[in-house]
Amino acid sequence: MEKQRNLTIFTPAYNRAGKLKRVYESLKRQTDKDFAWLIVDDGSTDETADVARGFQNEGTVDIKYIYRENGGKMRAHNTGVLNSDTELFLCLDSDDYLSDTAVNDILEAWKSVRGDERYAGIIAYKGESEDKVIYGNEFPDVSPTDSAKYGLVEGLPKERHGFPAISFRELYQKGFKGETTLVFRTELLRENLFPEIEGEKYVPEDVVYDRIDEGHVFVLMPKILTICELMEAGYTDRVEELRRQAPTGWFIYYYQRAVSWPWSALKIKFASHYLRFRRMVDIKYKKEYSLPVHIAISCIPGYIALSMKGKL
Repeated sequence: MEKQRNLTIFTPAYNRAGKLKRVYESLKRQTDKDFAWLIVDDGSTDETADVARGFQNEGTVDIKYIYRENGGKMRAHNTGVLNSDTELFLCLDSDDYLSDTAVNDILEAWKSVRGDERYAGIIAYKGESEDKVIYGNEFPDVSPTDSAKYGLVEGLPKERHGFPAISFRELYQKGFKGETTLVFRTELLRENLFPEIEGEKYVPEDVVYDRIDEGHVFVLMPKILTICELMEAGYTDRVEELRRQAPTGWFIYYYQRAVSWPWSALKIKFASHYLRFRRMVDIKYKKEYSLPVHIAISCIPGYIALSMKGKL
Protein backbone atom coordinates (compact mmCIF):
# COMPACT_ATOMS: atom_id res chain seq x y z
CA MET A 1 0.00 0.00 0.00
CA GLU A 2 1.42 3.38 -1.06
CA LYS A 3 2.03 5.92 1.67
CA GLN A 4 -0.22 8.98 1.59
CA ARG A 5 1.98 12.00 0.98
CA ASN A 6 1.34 15.56 2.19
CA LEU A 7 2.88 17.51 -0.72
CA THR A 8 2.67 17.21 -4.50
CA ILE A 9 5.53 18.74 -6.46
CA PHE A 10 4.09 19.30 -9.92
CA THR A 11 6.27 19.82 -12.99
CA PRO A 12 4.71 20.62 -16.37
CA ALA A 13 6.93 19.41 -19.20
CA TYR A 14 6.91 20.11 -22.91
CA ASN A 15 10.02 18.81 -24.69
CA ARG A 16 12.03 19.13 -21.46
CA ALA A 17 13.94 15.85 -21.51
CA GLY A 18 17.23 17.67 -21.05
CA LYS A 19 15.96 19.75 -18.09
CA LEU A 20 14.31 17.17 -15.85
CA LYS A 21 17.54 15.63 -14.55
CA ARG A 22 18.42 18.67 -12.43
CA VAL A 23 14.92 18.76 -10.93
CA TYR A 24 15.14 15.05 -10.16
CA GLU A 25 18.53 15.34 -8.48
CA SER A 26 17.24 18.12 -6.22
CA LEU A 27 14.29 15.95 -5.22
CA LYS A 28 16.56 13.03 -4.39
CA ARG A 29 18.52 15.34 -2.06
CA GLN A 30 15.46 16.37 -0.05
CA THR A 31 15.91 15.90 3.68
CA ASP A 32 12.19 15.10 3.98
CA LYS A 33 10.76 12.57 1.50
CA ASP A 34 7.11 13.27 2.32
CA PHE A 35 6.20 14.31 -1.23
CA ALA A 36 5.18 12.93 -4.61
CA TRP A 37 6.55 14.24 -7.90
CA LEU A 38 3.86 14.61 -10.53
CA ILE A 39 5.10 15.16 -14.09
CA VAL A 40 2.46 16.21 -16.63
CA ASP A 41 3.87 15.81 -20.14
CA ASP A 42 2.09 18.38 -22.31
CA GLY A 43 2.42 16.55 -25.62
CA SER A 44 6.22 16.32 -25.83
CA THR A 45 7.80 15.00 -29.02
CA ASP A 46 11.26 14.44 -27.50
CA GLU A 47 12.40 11.83 -24.95
CA THR A 48 10.58 13.37 -21.98
CA ALA A 49 8.49 10.20 -21.46
CA ASP A 50 11.55 7.92 -21.51
CA VAL A 51 13.43 10.16 -19.07
CA ALA A 52 10.48 10.29 -16.66
CA ARG A 53 9.96 6.53 -16.77
CA GLY A 54 13.67 5.99 -16.20
CA PHE A 55 13.39 8.03 -12.99
CA GLN A 56 10.35 5.98 -11.97
CA ASN A 57 12.25 2.72 -12.48
CA GLU A 58 14.97 3.86 -10.08
CA GLY A 59 12.40 3.85 -7.28
CA THR A 60 14.17 6.61 -5.34
CA VAL A 61 11.39 9.19 -5.56
CA ASP A 62 7.60 8.69 -5.58
CA ILE A 63 6.84 9.72 -9.19
CA LYS A 64 3.62 9.85 -11.19
CA TYR A 65 3.82 10.53 -14.93
CA ILE A 66 0.84 11.67 -17.03
CA TYR A 67 0.84 12.33 -20.78
CA ARG A 68 -1.73 14.64 -22.36
CA GLU A 69 -2.15 16.30 -25.73
CA ASN A 70 -0.44 19.67 -25.99
CA GLY A 71 -2.67 22.38 -24.59
CA GLY A 72 -0.36 24.78 -22.79
CA LYS A 73 0.88 25.08 -19.23
CA MET A 74 -2.47 26.10 -17.74
CA ARG A 75 -4.27 23.00 -19.02
CA ALA A 76 -1.34 20.90 -17.79
CA HIS A 77 -1.68 22.64 -14.40
CA ASN A 78 -5.38 21.76 -14.25
CA THR A 79 -4.51 18.14 -15.07
CA GLY A 80 -1.94 18.12 -12.28
CA VAL A 81 -4.32 19.57 -9.71
CA LEU A 82 -7.10 17.13 -10.62
CA ASN A 83 -4.70 14.20 -10.31
CA SER A 84 -3.20 15.24 -6.99
CA ASP A 85 -4.38 13.62 -3.75
CA THR A 86 -2.17 15.56 -1.32
CA GLU A 87 -3.07 18.45 0.95
CA LEU A 88 -0.48 20.79 -0.55
CA PHE A 89 0.57 21.53 -4.12
CA LEU A 90 3.72 23.21 -5.43
CA CYS A 91 4.37 23.98 -9.10
CA LEU A 92 8.07 23.52 -9.89
CA ASP A 93 8.98 24.40 -13.47
CA SER A 94 11.56 22.25 -15.24
CA ASP A 95 13.92 25.25 -15.38
CA ASP A 96 13.97 25.39 -11.57
CA TYR A 97 15.02 23.15 -8.71
CA LEU A 98 14.48 22.99 -4.94
CA SER A 99 16.82 23.72 -2.07
CA ASP A 100 17.73 20.54 -0.18
CA THR A 101 15.49 21.40 2.78
CA ALA A 102 12.54 22.85 0.81
CA VAL A 103 10.08 20.04 1.52
CA ASN A 104 10.96 20.02 5.22
CA ASP A 105 10.68 23.83 5.41
CA ILE A 106 7.25 23.75 3.77
CA LEU A 107 5.80 21.01 5.96
CA GLU A 108 7.21 22.44 9.19
CA ALA A 109 5.78 25.90 8.44
CA TRP A 110 2.43 24.40 7.49
CA LYS A 111 2.09 22.48 10.76
CA SER A 112 1.39 25.70 12.61
CA VAL A 113 -1.68 26.57 10.49
CA ARG A 114 -2.93 23.16 9.35
CA GLY A 115 -6.69 22.94 9.74
CA ASP A 116 -7.20 26.72 9.64
CA GLU A 117 -9.15 27.23 6.42
CA ARG A 118 -8.33 30.93 6.32
CA TYR A 119 -4.84 29.98 5.19
CA ALA A 120 -4.43 29.22 1.48
CA GLY A 121 -0.79 28.20 1.56
CA ILE A 122 2.75 29.54 1.78
CA ILE A 123 4.62 32.32 0.01
CA ALA A 124 8.42 32.01 0.03
CA TYR A 125 11.39 33.26 -1.96
CA LYS A 126 12.77 32.23 -5.30
CA GLY A 127 16.51 32.56 -5.55
CA GLU A 128 19.16 33.21 -8.16
CA SER A 129 21.17 30.83 -6.02
CA GLU A 130 20.59 29.11 -2.70
CA ASP A 131 21.70 32.22 -0.80
CA LYS A 132 20.63 35.11 -3.07
CA VAL A 133 17.00 36.18 -3.54
CA ILE A 134 16.09 36.59 -7.20
CA TYR A 135 16.76 40.14 -8.40
CA GLY A 136 17.42 41.08 -4.76
CA ASN A 137 13.70 41.69 -4.15
CA GLU A 138 13.09 40.83 -0.51
CA PHE A 139 9.75 40.88 1.29
CA PRO A 140 8.67 44.15 2.94
CA ASP A 141 8.20 44.36 6.69
CA VAL A 142 4.72 43.27 7.68
CA SER A 143 3.13 45.19 10.54
CA PRO A 144 0.29 43.60 12.55
CA THR A 145 -1.82 46.73 11.93
CA ASP A 146 -1.70 46.14 8.17
CA SER A 147 -4.37 43.43 8.36
CA ALA A 148 -7.17 45.94 8.88
CA LYS A 149 -5.77 48.37 6.31
CA TYR A 150 -5.71 45.80 3.54
CA GLY A 151 -8.92 44.04 4.48
CA LEU A 152 -7.45 40.70 5.46
CA VAL A 153 -9.40 37.93 7.12
CA GLU A 154 -10.63 39.01 10.55
CA GLY A 155 -9.34 37.42 13.73
CA LEU A 156 -6.05 36.08 12.44
CA PRO A 157 -3.14 35.76 14.84
CA LYS A 158 -0.36 38.24 14.13
CA GLU A 159 1.94 35.38 13.28
CA ARG A 160 2.25 31.64 13.60
CA HIS A 161 5.50 29.80 14.15
CA GLY A 162 7.38 33.06 13.67
CA PHE A 163 5.86 33.79 10.24
CA PRO A 164 3.31 36.57 9.56
CA ALA A 165 -0.01 36.11 7.75
CA ILE A 166 -0.39 38.08 4.54
CA SER A 167 -2.42 38.17 1.32
CA PHE A 168 -1.03 38.57 -2.20
CA ARG A 169 -2.67 41.95 -2.47
CA GLU A 170 -1.13 43.20 0.75
CA LEU A 171 2.30 41.92 -0.25
CA TYR A 172 2.31 43.75 -3.57
CA GLN A 173 0.57 46.87 -2.28
CA LYS A 174 3.38 47.13 0.24
CA GLY A 175 5.82 47.44 -2.66
CA PHE A 176 7.04 43.90 -3.30
CA LYS A 177 7.85 43.33 -6.99
CA GLY A 178 9.69 40.03 -7.02
CA GLU A 179 8.91 36.44 -7.94
CA THR A 180 7.84 33.91 -5.33
CA THR A 181 7.65 30.22 -4.56
CA LEU A 182 3.98 29.40 -4.02
CA VAL A 183 2.51 26.46 -2.14
CA PHE A 184 -1.29 26.08 -2.17
CA ARG A 185 -3.87 23.98 -0.46
CA THR A 186 -4.79 21.64 -3.30
CA GLU A 187 -8.52 21.84 -2.65
CA LEU A 188 -8.45 25.60 -3.33
CA LEU A 189 -6.77 24.99 -6.68
CA ARG A 190 -9.43 22.38 -7.52
CA GLU A 191 -12.09 24.98 -6.80
CA ASN A 192 -10.29 27.59 -8.92
CA LEU A 193 -9.03 25.88 -12.06
CA PHE A 194 -7.57 27.91 -14.91
CA PRO A 195 -10.09 28.86 -17.60
CA GLU A 196 -9.56 26.68 -20.67
CA ILE A 197 -10.13 28.95 -23.65
CA GLU A 198 -10.56 27.55 -27.13
CA GLY A 199 -7.71 28.59 -29.40
CA GLU A 200 -5.54 29.90 -26.55
CA LYS A 201 -2.88 28.17 -24.47
CA TYR A 202 -2.06 30.80 -21.86
CA VAL A 203 -3.82 32.46 -18.94
CA PRO A 204 -1.94 34.73 -16.49
CA GLU A 205 -1.37 32.83 -13.25
CA ASP A 206 -2.84 35.70 -11.25
CA VAL A 207 -6.28 34.91 -12.66
CA VAL A 208 -6.35 31.94 -10.28
CA TYR A 209 -4.19 33.44 -7.54
CA ASP A 210 -6.39 36.54 -7.24
CA ARG A 211 -9.49 34.38 -6.82
CA ILE A 212 -7.86 32.35 -4.05
CA ASP A 213 -6.62 35.55 -2.43
CA GLU A 214 -10.19 36.66 -1.72
CA GLY A 215 -10.85 35.71 1.89
CA HIS A 216 -7.54 33.92 2.46
CA VAL A 217 -4.05 34.66 3.65
CA PHE A 218 -0.69 32.92 3.32
CA VAL A 219 2.17 32.07 5.60
CA LEU A 220 4.95 34.48 4.55
CA MET A 221 8.23 32.61 4.82
CA PRO A 222 11.35 34.67 3.93
CA LYS A 223 13.37 31.66 2.89
CA ILE A 224 14.64 30.55 -0.55
CA LEU A 225 12.92 27.32 -1.53
CA THR A 226 13.25 27.44 -5.32
CA ILE A 227 16.35 28.25 -7.35
CA CYS A 228 15.66 29.32 -10.91
CA GLU A 229 17.39 30.40 -14.08
CA LEU A 230 17.26 34.14 -14.67
CA MET A 231 15.29 35.13 -17.72
CA GLU A 232 17.55 36.22 -20.54
CA ALA A 233 17.08 39.38 -22.58
CA GLY A 234 13.89 39.51 -24.61
CA TYR A 235 11.46 38.79 -21.76
CA THR A 236 9.42 41.91 -22.57
CA ASP A 237 9.06 40.79 -26.18
CA ARG A 238 7.86 37.34 -25.07
CA VAL A 239 5.26 38.86 -22.77
CA GLU A 240 4.02 41.01 -25.64
CA GLU A 241 3.77 37.89 -27.80
CA LEU A 242 1.79 36.07 -25.09
CA ARG A 243 -0.59 39.00 -24.85
CA ARG A 244 -1.28 38.80 -28.57
CA GLN A 245 -1.60 35.02 -28.60
CA ALA A 246 -3.93 34.83 -25.57
CA PRO A 247 -6.05 38.00 -25.48
CA THR A 248 -8.98 36.35 -23.66
CA GLY A 249 -6.81 35.19 -20.78
CA TRP A 250 -5.42 38.69 -20.34
CA PHE A 251 -8.91 40.17 -20.71
CA ILE A 252 -10.12 38.07 -17.76
CA TYR A 253 -7.04 38.99 -15.75
CA TYR A 254 -7.55 42.74 -16.23
CA TYR A 255 -11.27 42.44 -15.53
CA GLN A 256 -10.63 40.78 -12.17
CA ARG A 257 -8.01 43.36 -11.21
CA ALA A 258 -10.14 46.31 -12.34
CA VAL A 259 -13.14 45.09 -10.32
CA SER A 260 -11.37 43.99 -7.13
CA TRP A 261 -8.53 46.50 -6.76
CA PRO A 262 -9.14 49.55 -4.53
CA TRP A 263 -9.47 52.93 -6.23
CA SER A 264 -6.00 53.97 -7.32
CA ALA A 265 -3.91 54.68 -10.39
CA LEU A 266 -3.37 50.92 -10.67
CA LYS A 267 -7.11 50.24 -10.82
CA ILE A 268 -7.45 52.73 -13.67
CA LYS A 269 -4.48 51.11 -15.43
CA PHE A 270 -6.05 47.65 -15.17
CA ALA A 271 -9.38 48.94 -16.47
CA SER A 272 -7.67 50.73 -19.37
CA HIS A 273 -5.99 47.50 -20.45
CA TYR A 274 -9.32 45.70 -20.04
CA LEU A 275 -10.88 48.00 -22.63
CA ARG A 276 -7.98 47.39 -25.01
CA PHE A 277 -8.38 43.62 -24.84
CA ARG A 278 -12.17 43.82 -24.99
CA ARG A 279 -11.91 44.57 -28.69
CA MET A 280 -10.16 41.23 -29.26
CA VAL A 281 -12.39 38.70 -27.44
CA ASP A 282 -15.51 36.74 -28.28
CA ILE A 283 -18.89 38.27 -27.40
CA LYS A 284 -19.61 35.58 -24.79
CA TYR A 285 -16.62 36.74 -22.73
CA LYS A 286 -17.65 40.38 -23.08
CA LYS A 287 -21.02 39.46 -21.58
CA GLU A 288 -19.58 37.29 -18.81
CA TYR A 289 -16.90 39.80 -17.81
CA SER A 290 -18.69 43.12 -18.12
CA LEU A 291 -17.01 45.99 -16.29
CA PRO A 292 -19.28 48.27 -14.20
CA VAL A 293 -20.07 51.45 -16.13
CA HIS A 294 -18.54 53.85 -13.60
CA ILE A 295 -15.20 52.01 -13.78
CA ALA A 296 -15.26 51.80 -17.57
CA ILE A 297 -15.92 55.54 -17.90
CA SER A 298 -13.11 56.44 -15.52
CA CYS A 299 -10.52 54.61 -17.63
CA ILE A 300 -11.39 56.03 -21.05
CA PRO A 301 -8.45 58.50 -21.02
CA GLY A 302 -6.07 55.66 -20.18
CA TYR A 303 -7.58 53.50 -22.92
CA ILE A 304 -7.07 56.28 -25.45
CA ALA A 305 -3.46 56.74 -24.36
CA LEU A 306 -2.75 53.02 -24.73
CA SER A 307 -4.43 52.97 -28.14
CA MET A 308 -2.32 55.87 -29.34
CA LYS A 309 0.82 54.07 -28.24
CA GLY A 310 -0.35 50.85 -29.83
CA LYS A 311 0.23 48.99 -26.55
CA LEU A 312 -1.64 46.04 -25.13
